[in-house]
Amino acid sequence: MQTLNQVTYLRAAIRAEKEQGKRIALVPTMGNLHAGHLALIKRAHEIADVVIASIFVNPMQFGAGEDFDNYPRTLTEDLAKLEAENTHYLFTPDNKEIYPNGIEAHTKVNNEALGTNLEGHSRPTHFEGVCTVVSKLFNLVQPDMAIFGEKDYQQLAIIRRMTEDLCMPIDIVGVPTVRETSGLAMSSRNGYLTDTQRNQAKAIYTELQSVKKQILLGSTSYNALCIEAKTELLAAGLEPDYFDICDAKTLTPIRENAHSDNIVVLSAAFAGKTRLLDNISLSINKR
Repeated sequence: MQTLNQVTYLRAAIRAEKEQGKRIALVPTMGNLHAGHLALIKRAHEIADVVIASIFVNPMQFGAGEDFDNYPRTLTEDLAKLEAENTHYLFTPDNKEIYPNGIEAHTKVNNEALGTNLEGHSRPTHFEGVCTVVSKLFNLVQPDMAIFGEKDYQQLAIIRRMTEDLCMPIDIVGVPTVRETSGLAMSSRNGYLTDTQRNQAKAIYTELQSVKKQILLGSTSYNALCIEAKTELLAAGLEPDYFDICDAKTLTPIRENAHSDNIVVLSAAFAGKTRLLDNISLSINKR
């Protein structure tokens, strides 16, 4: 695996691969890699000739008071994991390489239609940071496909829309959430959890599964389902941020007794100071 930290070197390597007609997959990450990230690498190998991972803890997507300074940076361990998965290239730029004119002066990319509710409500500048850095990585690498986890469902939906709206010739590939044995979605922030909090956090997936089951059984009392789920999360010792039932494409909350063929149930909750995300999707026939 070649590790590159400058745009000039990255572009030279990609040019050489493209001249040989190879298909390139990009896996953008912020490092502190776990089995969920490695599933993205494995999927990239299945559909591409060349796999490029990136590690960049993007300051633009962190809001005031969030954990940018404390976000785990484990480059040595990450290198070993990527080597073991036969990753071809790793791009590890610093802030100056990505934002040479500074963050405030940098052109920003956003999609307010999909990014103002759910995560966007709690973290109003988050998706602007995500879209800006992902669009820059897409322009630098010019991959044939890019691989993202379905755990960050709203992020995946926004990146798909951004790619479509900006006519980027890139296939966006989602990979199912990888879970711990308890059902807790794997996340780089799980490392913050105490044993007690980790046990509490499994309630998030339990409630998602419960709501999915009730909808499949015919319930359209969506408001009541969400209120009940939040109550259960509180009882488990968590602090729910949101728990919503949305249209899977538009991310619009589905109102009481309304209908959507494809639904996603999304939740964010705090275990102590650690904010955890999860979701579950389902398809239903018109009733």
